Amino acid sequence: MEYHSPVLLGETVEGLAIKEDGVYVDVTFGGGGHSREILKHLGENGKLFAFDQDKDALENEIDDDRFVLINENFRFIKRFLRFYGVKKVDGILGDFGVSSHQFDVAERGFSTRFDSDLDMRMNQDSELSAFEVVNKYAEEDLANVLFEYGELRSAKGVASVIVAERDKELIKTSEHLKETVKRFLPKNKEHKVLAQIYQAIRIEVNQEIEVLKEFLLQTEELLDEGGRISLISYHSLEDRLVKRYIRNGIFEGEPEKDFFGNVKVPFKKVGGLIVPDQAEIKVNNRARSAKLRIAERI
Repeated sequence: MEYHSPVLLGETVEGLAIKEDGVYVDVTFGGGGHSREILKHLGENGKLFAFDQDKDALENEIDDDRFVLINENFRFIKRFLRFYGVKKVDGILGDFGVSSHQFDVAERGFSTRFDSDLDMRMNQDSELSAFEVVNKYAEEDLANVLFEYGELRSAKGVASVIVAERDKELIKTSEHLKETVKRFLPKNKEHKVLAQIYQAIRIEVNQEIEVLKEFLLQTEELLDEGGRISLISYHSLEDRLVKRYIRNGIFEGEPEKDFFGNVKVPFKKVGGLIVPDQAEIKVNNRARSAKLRIAERI
C-alpha cells in the first residue's frame, strides 16, 4: 500500500526533543513515517501511541513492543490513553489534513483528479459523507460551509446552483459536482477554486475544525511540564487555530491578565514557523503548503 513520504520528518521529530524513556503520541499515524522515526529515538523503556481513524492505516502497523496503534479519531486522545493507563505524555506529534494515500485512492472521493462517488470520509464508518452535505444540506448551511471552510467568495452562488441541480437530479459523483459548479471555475483558477470547494466539503464531513479544537484543548492537560507539541498544518484555518492556541491558550480574543498585567498561558513557542525547503517540495509537491509549529508545556 503506497503512502506519502512524511512531511518535514526530521524537523517535526527533532522538535519533540525526545527522551529515551519518554511517552509519545503520533495522532496522525497514516503510513507510519513519523512514528518509525520517533521509535528510532526511543530506548527500550520508551513508549509510542499512535492514532488513526482510517482503517487503511492499520495495514501499516509497526511490529514493536514499544508501539500501540489505536484505530480512533484523535479527538478522543485523552480517553483512549487513559484506557492504557497513561495520564501524562512527553510529546505529541500531529500531521493534519488528508494523506497522499487518501488523495490517491480514487474511490475515497478526496481528489479532484478522479470521477468517483461523493464520499470524503476519513473514517469509512462515519454516517456523514460528501453526498449528504451536497444533496441534503439547506442552501444557507451549504453556503456557510463553503464560505467558512473553503474561504470561497462565491459561496452563495455555488450553493445556489448545487441546490438547483440536485432538485432535478441527485449529485452522486465528483464529475457531476464539477459540471454543476463549472460556471464558477475561472479558466486560470479552475483547480484552485475547485480545491476550495472540495476542502470545504471535506472539512465539514470530517468535522476537522471541531476535532482540532477538541484535541488542542486536551494537550494542555496531557503534556508533562517541558513536554512538547510538534504540529503540521496545511491550510490557514488549521494553522490559525494552532498559532492562537500556542500563543494564548484560547482560540478567540485575548487571554485574561492578572492584577499585574501578566498573562498565564499553557505553552511557550519553540523557534519560529518552519516550512519545507525547495528540495523537499521538489520531491514531494504536497509539502508545499505545510507549516510546522513547535511549543513546550510551561
